[in-house]
Parts: sequence; structure tokens; C-alpha cells
Amino acid sequence: MCIRQLFQSSQLQRAWKAAFLKHSQRRHHGARRWTHSGSGTYRAVIFDMGGVLIPSPGRVAAEWEVQNQIPSGTILKAFISGGENGPWMKFMRAEITTEDFLQAFGRLCSEISRTSVPVDSFFSLLTSERVAKQFPVMTEAITQIRARGLQTAVLSNNFYLPDGKSFLPLDRKQFDVVVESCLEGVCKPDPRIYKLCLERLGLQPSESIFLDDLGQNLKAAASLGIHTIKVNDPETAVKELETLLGFMLRKVVPNTRPVRRTMEIPKDSLEKYLRDLLGTQTTGPLELLQFDHGQSNPTYYVKLANHQLVLRKKPPGTLLPSAHAIEREFRVMKALANAGVPVPKVLDLCEDSRVIGTPFYLMEYCPGVIYKDPSLPGLEPSQRRAIYTAMNRVLCNIHSVDVKAAGLEDYGKHGDYIPRQVQTWIKQYRASETSAIPAMERLIEWLPLHLPRQQRTTVVHGDFRLDNLLFHPEKNEVLAVLDWELSTLGDPLADVAYSCLAHYLPSGFPIQPGLSDCNLTDLGIPTVEEYFRMYCLHMGIPPTENWNFYLAFSFFRIAAILQGVYKRSLTGQASSATAEQSGKLTEFMSNLAWDFAVKEGFRVFKEMPATKPLTRSHHTWARPQSLLRPPGTRSYVTLTDSSPAHATRGALVISPEGLSPPVRELYQRLKHFMERHVYPAEPELRSHQASAERWTPSPLVEDLKEKARAEGLWNLFLPVEADPEKKYGAGLTNVEYAHLCELMGTSLYAPEIFNCSAPDTGNMELLVRYGTEEQKARWLIPLLEGKARSCFAMTEPQVASSDATNIESSIREEDGFYVINGHKWWITGILDPRCQLCVFMGKTDPHAPRHQQQSVLLVPMDTPGIKIIRPLTVYGLEDAPGGHGEVLFEQVRVPKENMVLGPGRGFEIAQGRLGPGRIHHCMRLIGYSEQALALMKARVSASPGALLPSRTTHLFSCQTSNPDVF
Repeated sequence: MCIRQLFQSSQLQRAWKAAFLKHSQRRHHGARRWTHSGSGTYRAVIFDMGGVLIPSPGRVAAEWEVQNQIPSGTILKAFISGGENGPWMKFMRAEITTEDFLQAFGRLCSEISRTSVPVDSFFSLLTSERVAKQFPVMTEAITQIRARGLQTAVLSNNFYLPDGKSFLPLDRKQFDVVVESCLEGVCKPDPRIYKLCLERLGLQPSESIFLDDLGQNLKAAASLGIHTIKVNDPETAVKELETLLGFMLRKVVPNTRPVRRTMEIPKDSLEKYLRDLLGTQTTGPLELLQFDHGQSNPTYYVKLANHQLVLRKKPPGTLLPSAHAIEREFRVMKALANAGVPVPKVLDLCEDSRVIGTPFYLMEYCPGVIYKDPSLPGLEPSQRRAIYTAMNRVLCNIHSVDVKAAGLEDYGKHGDYIPRQVQTWIKQYRASETSAIPAMERLIEWLPLHLPRQQRTTVVHGDFRLDNLLFHPEKNEVLAVLDWELSTLGDPLADVAYSCLAHYLPSGFPIQPGLSDCNLTDLGIPTVEEYFRMYCLHMGIPPTENWNFYLAFSFFRIAAILQGVYKRSLTGQASSATAEQSGKLTEFMSNLAWDFAVKEGFRVFKEMPATKPLTRSHHTWARPQSLLRPPGTRSYVTLTDSSPAHATRGALVISPEGLSPPVRELYQRLKHFMERHVYPAEPELRSHQASAERWTPSPLVEDLKEKARAEGLWNLFLPVEADPEKKYGAGLTNVEYAHLCELMGTSLYAPEIFNCSAPDTGNMELLVRYGTEEQKARWLIPLLEGKARSCFAMTEPQVASSDATNIESSIREEDGFYVINGHKWWITGILDPRCQLCVFMGKTDPHAPRHQQQSVLLVPMDTPGIKIIRPLTVYGLEDAPGGHGEVLFEQVRVPKENMVLGPGRGFEIAQGRLGPGRIHHCMRLIGYSEQALALMKARVSASPGALLPSRTTHLFSCQTSNPDVF
């Protein structure tokens, strides 16, 4: 934006302020006092849709008529024909179907125009995404209104689409109240629909403003006492709305907002400092806005006279050591500008905290475009590729700077960048730690042991990503690289990896949208591999082999940063309005980091030189009695107590002999219990399962459960990562439990005896990880005590449910409840009379991003509306008493407090639940396969006619292909 335009904007601000004061003087004597937001007596703004938020049907019709050579005004005449009883008004009250409307409307248009009118074509255009887009000026106005604490509503005459959904092409989250004529059966200008809107807002008519483009609708609203604005042009209407509300609704500077109350700075002191610095005597107020950008150091837009500046400062309060080093930012930008790197021109560094409370520096404001969404919506694929190419090239530019010539030779230490960074961020994380995060603990142990050897030392940005780049408004060219707080001398590959983080984040990620669920080929965006190859080619270097380490480190560092932001938010120091969310995201980021650490571990393992093949010890089953024992011991690797791998909790232990002494002792006790109690009980348990009483729990199983619990062989499955205080389980890692799980897998009945059977294990871990204290008290405790069973309802007959995004069962909110409707099958355990809880997965918002549509509800099995249709069999077996049921959920009402973690978090929960369950099933299958192999070996080596124990039957009845047991 040019200076002239900004000056005109200042004039505009003075104009609306004057008009606002004049308007306030006209308010009647009994009016309430003006609020701090400047909104006066108004507490809500109500918007019509067509003609206000999106193009009006009349405007769309006029353009369509020209294109289709239909007489001008035909559609508009048909709209008003028949008045309240015309087809258009009936359609908007949902009194006729879409098909009936199009028939009647087409006939009416043809009569008016005396020619055939393809109304289907008009209707398709009217409801298309291309046409029904919200005006940006209105979107911004709504954002600013809500930021000031006022309510917003949409009051629309609309209709049902052929798919049964109402036509409302708006983000409903923008509004506190949505009133649709087709849902209510009432249209404007009927006074009842206005009263309904006010009732839902909880306001009096005089407390609201209504915007519409039709006179009769405005007249009806005004008769009730609602203040009205006629919308002929959205821009003009917003100006009038600004006058009434008393604050700006359009941003003069992109990506800015009014200064947050906790981030205010003394303007008088700053203005005096600026006048001395700039040497200006021009009168006029200092304008101050805050940039949305800047999680760490608050950043402001400053305008004084004809000077447009950006001020960046340290946050207030006690800061972590070496953090928020704006002095270094100032120095590096000044040096790099002379080296040809595109950076803003810096003007001055003020280290005197008396001026505005903390040190700050100033730079010139550079107009341009910041792309916050890495998917670059609205651009062509070729433009997207060009932008990512420009991003890649400017990073190469930074890494090619001659540090000595630029005067930056002492800007950081040479060599050992990654080791120092790892230790720095470990310290930063520890200084801001608020609770134990298992993945962070593993990374803190793993990273220092797998450090790469640094090849080059260059200037590194430290926070290089797309939204820290300012692009030319008309060219795919980087005008300036922003936010140099974390810059130093170091390993350039750390910057390259960091710039790829968005590729691994989902599009709905709260802090910054990502690309992991986007089709990069269709978008034209380079993949990580393409982007990295592009960088290496331009720099003339070979691709690194330990790329996954750099990604692990980058996500670890971001997790540490988010933890710091969260810690500051607890004391009110963080500059971002979303800072409190970062506390929930630290664990998410650390888990991503650990995923890459695992990938790096597998790469190293695969590249290890070949050694002597692993061997298995072969055992001879001499006596039939030996079949009562589990398979023989394996001899892959034996780790002694003093083994270095044993000292690392995350070491891969591939034999029970490699377990730590306490776990090895637990393994032996479990093995002894299996031999003494479980294997001998199998014949009786099989008989019960084949009897008429099979759908009732076996008394013998209940007896064995009491014995196992008394011996401490209970709830062994809960991983220490989810239960670090061993509050609920035995405190084993998944690697340690895997060996016990394999042992339990040698018997169909063993997992339940030790309270380690699916789907209860997954549901219990779900409650431990994600449940509220109230949910744990009601459901987790009975499950942990073995007094109740549960099921997990995901799989559906009409879709491929192994991908949870396909599920179709609905969860909708109604009167403080969630109402479930859906058809599920292969629901393991639902037929068990002890099953008290159904963990149900369904869709709460089918219009949300793909992985945020699903939610998980805890549904008591005695809730009305749950209908079990039949048990399903696997290879002819029913798996009684739990079974695998086909179930209908019809109008099942569940209290809102039964939602797990929150709406839209279902896919995340399912993924967190799935991992351990897969491991459990694999290990049980390995145990059962080994048992089968042992039995076959015994059979072929036995004397002709020798009798074998009954364990040789029903070997393969213990596992199913049902995903819901995980």
C-alpha cells in the first residue's frame, strides 16, 4: 500500500471517529454507557446472506441472463411473482422440494420470457462454489467484530439443496447464531424470524444492527427496533457499520490487528523516541498495530507522519537464558543486507528498557505478501512450484554468504552446531517443563547418541519456513526474510530440514496448517525429496544419508519452543493469542520427532555389515507332558545385566533373556502361572465355549482371574509412557510387554485371565491417555479391576473402515446431548453380558478437514437405541461370550461430557490407540504360531498311535481379522 493510501486511511479514521462522537451525542438519555470496546449499546451484528455476505441471487441472475441470452429481468420477476405464495418464497420456507421448485420456477420463467429458460443451469450457478464465495471485506469485518467481544449472527432466506443439506456456503464458526428460513419454515420479512434470531442471541432489538440488501426486510427489522443498514455495496456498508460501532473493521495493514491488551506499549514515550530518531516535527498521532505474526518476540506496525516502521521487542517478564535475542537479529540483518540477502532495512537498536519497557529494534516496513497456508490456496500449480523454488533459492543464498566478508565470523561458534543445539534445547525445555512427556524424555536420551558429523558451517536462519518470508505482491520473488531470532553459525542442513516441517503436519494443525493430507502433485508443490534434491543441486553437494536425524531434531526443537511459549502463556507473557494451545501440541511434535528417530534407527540397522546369521535353538519334545509348556527359548541375542544396550531403556530386546532382572522375573512368574493354571484349564474352557452356556462368562475364567490378580500378574499391558507413575499398570515398556504378550498368546484364554485382552486393553489405554478424571472414575476403574468389559465400535458395513476417515455414522449435538445414528459390525465383545461400555467412533462434522471430522464418544451399553442384530462368525466360530456383533445405533442420546478429548479429535485418538494394539496382536500371533509349530513338531516325531494332549485342537480360533479389537 502506498503512503498516499495510508494517509487517506488516516483521514478515514478521523472521519469515522468524528461521526462516532456525533452519533453518540444523539443517543437517548437512558442508553447504557459506552463499553471499553467502543461498541456502544450494540452487542450483536446480524447479517443477511445473499447480497450482504455473498453475491445476491438477483446479481447472479442478471449475469446469467446475459450469458444465456435470456430477457433481462426474467429471473427477478419470477422471484417476486406470487408474493408470499410464489414458488421462490415457498422454496425458502421448505414447503416444496427442489424438484418441485425447479419445475414451477421454470414454468414461470418461461411464461414471463416467452421462451424456454434452463433454470437448472441458473440454480447450479447460484449454488456453485465459484459464485457463492463470501466477500473478503465482510469476512474481515466479522473477525474484527468478534475480536471486540460482540456477537454475530446470519439471518438468511435460504433453501434445501437436492442432497438434503441447506444452502449456507459460509463458515458457521463465524457466527454465534445461524437462523435459516428453510429450517424454521419462516422467511423474512415475517417478524417472527427476526424475533427468533434475537431470542437466540439473548438480546433486545435495540442492541443489534441488521444488514440486508432488500428494503422490505430492513423495514420489518426497523419496525421491531433493530438498527438497520441497507447494503448496496459491501465496502460502503462496512464503512457505515464502522461508524455505528466506533472501531475499524478493515485492516489498513495486512496481517495486523489492534494491539492485545497484555501487549500494549507506552505510545507517548515511543513517539518521543521516534521523533528524535527520525528528526520529524510533523504533528499527528502515532498509529500502532500488532502483527498476527510473532510467537516469541512481539512485533508491531508503527506509523508516524510519513514513516512506516516495524518494531520488534523482547517480551516482558523474566526470560529464559539466551532467548529473545533481538540484538542478534538486528546485527545479522544489518550484515546480510550488505551481502545481498533480502532482509528488511534495519534502522536502530534501542537497548534502553525505559523507553517502552524492554529492548527493541526498528526496521522499515516492507509491503508484500506473507503466505500463512503452505498449500497456497487460490494459486495455480505453476505459481505454487515457483514460490517453493524461490523459497529454496533464498535459503541457498543465505547459506552461501561469506561469513568473514560479512563481518559475521564471530556470530557463532564454528563446528559442533548440532551437539550444542541439542544441549541448548534440552536446557530450554527443562527450564519450561510443566509435566513429563515420554517422547521428549526418549529424545533427550537418543539425540546426543546419534549426532551427525557437520560438513559445513554457514549462517543459519534457525526458523526458516514459508510464513517467515515476505513475497512480492505480483512476482514469485522473496522480498525479505523475517524473524532472525534463532540465527547463528551452524549446520545448514538443519535449516533445510526445518523448512520442510509443514510437509509432515496436517492441514488443520492449530498453530500452522500443514501439507501431510494434501495431494502435492495436484497442487504443484514439491515433495520433501524434490525440495531437498533442488537444494543439494543448487549448492553442489550430495544428499545426506542421515536426513531423518535432522527432521527428528527439528521437531524436537519446535516441541521445546512450544513448551516455552506455553510456559509463558501461564504467566501472561506470550505474544500469541494461541499460545495456550501450544501446551497441547508439545507432545504431538515430540511424537513426530520420535517417529523420525525410529526411522533413522532402522536406516542405521539396515546399513550395518552382515554378520553371522541369527540362529534358533531347536528343542525336542520328548514327552507329551512337555506340550503343556510354551515353546522353547530362543537364542537370538542374550544381553547381560551389564550390557550397554540394557542400560538404555529404549534398546531393542529380542529375547526374554535380554530383559532387565525385574521384568525377566515377571516373565518367569507369568510362564509358571501359565504352566500351572492356564494350560491345564484349556479343555474345560473349550467345553464351556462349545456348550449351551457359552454366552455367559466361564466361572473358571473368573476364578483364574482372581488367582492372577493375587499374584500381581494383572494389567501388564499399560505402557510406562502412558502411565509413568505406575498408577494403573505394571510400568513396562511396549518392548518389555511384547515378550509377555507373546507368552500369553500361546493360549486362547490367557489374555483375559491377566486382564490383558482386546478390546479392553485399547479402551483402557485410551481412557488413561485421553480421558477426563470423571471418565476414568466411571469407566477406567471397573475395567482395570476386571469387573466390566467394553467394545470399540468403528467398523461399518458400507465403507472400508480400516481407514477411519471413511466412517459414516453420525454424531450430532442436540439440547446438551450428542445423538448417535449408525450401523456397525464386527464389534468384538459387544455380546458379552459384562460389556458396560461402547467406545463409539462417528462423524461430528462432515465438512471439517478430513482428519478432523471424527469424534469418539463413551456410550453406556444400557443407553436406549442400541440394537444388536446378530453375532458374526469367524471361520464358523462365534468367539463366545464376547462375540463379534452387528449393531444398529438409532437416536442414541449420550451426555456431552462423554465426549473424549473434544469434537474432531477422533482420528487422533484412534491412531494413538491403534499402535500398541497392533503390537499386542502381532506378538500374540507369534506366540500362537510358535505353539502351533511346536505341536506339529511333536506330532511328526511321536510314535505311531501315540496320544497327544488336546491342545492340538482349535489352534487357529484365537485371532480374527477384525480391526475393532485393536
